[in-house]
Order: sequence, then C-alpha cells, then structure tokens
Amino acid sequence: MVAVLTIASGGYGHMLVGQSHPHAPPMTDSQTLHRAADCVLQVEHNLRTADLWQADVPSPAAMASRTPFCADTLTFVQWLQFIFVPRMRELIEAGGPLPGASAIAVMAEVKLDTDQADQARIVAALADFDALIGVSQ
Repeated sequence: MVAVLTIASGGYGHMLVGQSHPHAPPMTDSQTLHRAADCVLQVEHNLRTADLWQADVPSPAAMASRTPFCADTLTFVQWLQFIFVPRMRELIEAGGPLPGASAIAVMAEVKLDTDQADQARIVAALADFDALIGVSQ
C-alpha cells in the first residue's frame, strides 16, 4: 500500500511513503528519533560538502507542488533541502511520529551522480534513513 505524506507546511510538496503494517505503532521512541535526526543531519552535511546547498529559497508556489518530490517545480536537491530536511526536523523535534516507510534513496540514486563521492554520501545517508524508517514496498 502506498500513502502520501504532506511535507510542506500549508502546501502539497509530497514524498511517497509506504505503510509497513496498518497496526504498526508510530515511530516515536527517542532512540529512533535520535537516529533519524542523525540521518537528516548527515543528509544536510553531505549536501553542503558536495556544494549543493543553495542560498536562494524557491518560491512558495514551487514548494506547493502536488507532484511527488515536487519533481515538476524543484530539482531533487532543492526538494531535499527545502522540503525533506525541514519537514523531518519538524517531525523529530515534535517527537514524531515519523513516516511508516521511506524509499528516498532510490530516487537519489537516479537523480544524483553517484560516481562523485560527495553525492554518493548523500545517497548513503538517505539509504540509512530508509533503512531506519523501513523501505516502502
């Protein structure tokens, strides 16, 4: 089963997430939240190290896309920086719950140049996040 999680405040920037089991408890325990925070911080660090972090914020309209990963209005890197990282921080700081499943690394493998070590590290950090959350089927 696939669900869509709104991850843009007041908008429709979506990421695809699956639900592991309809009766699975929400992922809110502190150890999981700390590990998720580590993954998100690593994604941000790797974006900065790869010189992919941007100073210019996309327009609110661009971030309000209803398309998964805002693919019609943002680059994947912009989606990571302006949608994924802030939304995951919000969820973690609020004590969860985190998504039931995640498959962001697959998209990263397609959109990033994994032959470049800096970009491969972004994919690895997202794969760690996916593994922690559970990979969407």
